[in-house]
Amino acid sequence: MAYYANIIIDISTGKLDRTFQYRIPEELFAQIYPGVQVNIPFGKNNRMVSGFVIEVTDQAEYDEKKLKEIDSVASDLVIVETQLIALAVWMRKNYGGTMNQALKTVLPIKRKIKNKEKKTIVLTTDREQVEKELAIYQQKGTYKARKRLLEAILESPEISYEVITQRLNISAKVIRFFEDAGIIKVVSEAAYRNPVGQIENRGYHKKLNEIQQHVVDEIRKDMQEDIHKTYLLHGVTGSGKTEVYMELIADVIEKGQQAIVLIPEIALTYQTVIRFYGRFADRVSIINSKLAPGERYDQFLRAKNGEIDIMIGPRSALFTPFQNLGLIIIDEEHESSYKSETIPKYHARETAIERARMAGASVVLGSATPSVDSYYKALKGEYQLLEMKERVAERELPVCKVVDMRKELYKGNRSILSETLEALIEDRLYKKEQVMLFINRRGMSGFVSCRSCGYVIKCPHCDVSLSLHKNRKMVCHYCGYEEDIVKACPKCKSKYLGSFKAGTQKVEQVIQKRYPRARILRMDYDTTRGKNSYEEILSAFSSHDADILIGTQMIVKGHDFPDVTLVGILAADMSLYVNDYRAAERTFQLLTQAAGRAGRGNEAGEVVIQTYTPKHYSIQTAQMQDYKAFYNHEMAIRKMLSYPPVANMAAILFTSEQEELSEKTAAYIAALIQRAQIPGLTMIGPADGRISKIHDIYRKVIYLKHDDYAQLVDLKDRIELFLKKKGDFTKVNITFDFNPMSGL
Repeated sequence: MAYYANIIIDISTGKLDRTFQYRIPEELFAQIYPGVQVNIPFGKNNRMVSGFVIEVTDQAEYDEKKLKEIDSVASDLVIVETQLIALAVWMRKNYGGTMNQALKTVLPIKRKIKNKEKKTIVLTTDREQVEKELAIYQQKGTYKARKRLLEAILESPEISYEVITQRLNISAKVIRFFEDAGIIKVVSEAAYRNPVGQIENRGYHKKLNEIQQHVVDEIRKDMQEDIHKTYLLHGVTGSGKTEVYMELIADVIEKGQQAIVLIPEIALTYQTVIRFYGRFADRVSIINSKLAPGERYDQFLRAKNGEIDIMIGPRSALFTPFQNLGLIIIDEEHESSYKSETIPKYHARETAIERARMAGASVVLGSATPSVDSYYKALKGEYQLLEMKERVAERELPVCKVVDMRKELYKGNRSILSETLEALIEDRLYKKEQVMLFINRRGMSGFVSCRSCGYVIKCPHCDVSLSLHKNRKMVCHYCGYEEDIVKACPKCKSKYLGSFKAGTQKVEQVIQKRYPRARILRMDYDTTRGKNSYEEILSAFSSHDADILIGTQMIVKGHDFPDVTLVGILAADMSLYVNDYRAAERTFQLLTQAAGRAGRGNEAGEVVIQTYTPKHYSIQTAQMQDYKAFYNHEMAIRKMLSYPPVANMAAILFTSEQEELSEKTAAYIAALIQRAQIPGLTMIGPADGRISKIHDIYRKVIYLKHDDYAQLVDLKDRIELFLKKKGDFTKVNITFDFNPMSGL
């Protein structure tokens, strides 16, 4: 019987989105299965290209005589598991984009990277011969390098090649001389690049309290009965969710399985790895975008070879090629960073649930402030809800104070800091306790505007304002464009230009001036560009090398600093009034998470929330740390407006260098959707995107709402098929985003 392979061509290009069928030679049949990379003749000239086998079948789609044969299995490429290929197919179906784009997402490492070698020089003869040889060189007083090598090998019969060549300054020629003489040999072995570094293995785990143990027992019982579900763990900040995760992972490892732990920020990697390494030692590794290609490749290989059991990292860690995956944990599951901004625009939560289904694994979603979507599904019974309502060791939740900044202005206080917060910072510095100050904006200011005519200085390539930075540069946070601060208004020529002074750099400047003896660290995008910058800042703060940590949202997610007793939230409503139906939810989450950093040690914590809208329900419920009150208020609004999770939403984004073309294309597709007459479908637009231009690319958007997610996916399929047949829209990029996390 003849067999055939359906193959997608070289994913490095991303342009082709169809499969090509090839005949499988009899001698290669045992080596060909979904996921294998092969070399195939392609096109009229039969040039050799690589591709991925998507499917093996005994059905020829064309005349069998006209089908070309697979040439060989690609030896220099990484073979991926069938499961990840299947996951890519699912992502392509549910999120749009091309098959190539889906494959590139699930295959973060495409090509083999040369192994790092560890070389050792080993003595191969008896010491007496070496001593005789050394005596000759000592007598002659020449060949000093040879003399140094013999002295070193007598002292240590096995010695690092690097020590010999670098510290002792001995050339490869001298080493070869003694190799040829049979005195030494150079032994090479592959050495994995270890991104974790040197972390002490303390070999401990904390005893669980009654609440933690109840949660573990609930999940453990299902696992023992081979029941695999999705669990939503709603635990207040400081309730000990990480200890629950580790206990469950220990169960999984005992069964010979592996676990993936997703975290929302690279900044969290440092503390998370320390805690996991303390219990599981070097069976833990990490994946993130800061790693060098060689480091990423080695972690991929270690996972594939079964040399690690736990992979920690942001959403890309989800695609770790574990052979026997038993558990996926998504910590801080509410975070928007779990939604990809590149095509396919997948959500790690949904994709994790699908991968777990394929692998027969369980999923645990953890958060102190669950996403409205997840909590809604938990109440409906799609997820099992588990709650931890108290902090560990009976610690109290921090006391939250809301300061109305309008009243501060009435009193003549124009500082970023309220009088209340100033006094509390002074108190904590006196007590030698630590402070965290959170503002969700980096730089010196939000925007620069003219006080005479109101003109706001914008990026020439994007429809956004420029932010003022400390170096007197105005910077676009979307495309990176920068220019020197202008001296006069470009519109009315007025010299009265001012800036809304609220950013991490400005706060740092104010704090340094107000508390000159305080040791201050700042953590934002500008200070964390280096490879190890996250670890350095967090380690310094953890070691009490600083009194005050100022930062953006990266400092409020999951960090545990026992000496922090005061958290100040500046401009709490900054995230509230943006063009996004999730704005209130995101504000509540940020405030509650930020507040949760206080009082995690033996001392009680305090939180100051500074705002101009103290009566808003997201701020009031955050002050009370009352998630259910927030959820009920928010859901009432979502139901009224038919926003997710009550209904499902799809956004179709049209981008082009020509504004008119993106406009016409959007209108054409809108008319096509209307003609389809889908019952229950609501269409909004076409309209300008939330930001109408980014990097000289114009953006139009259509929003679609429907109760049934499958209906939106089906409509996406029909539009994609139409576009493929029509072929008239090559100058317009059309992308789909399902249940978007922010306005497009």
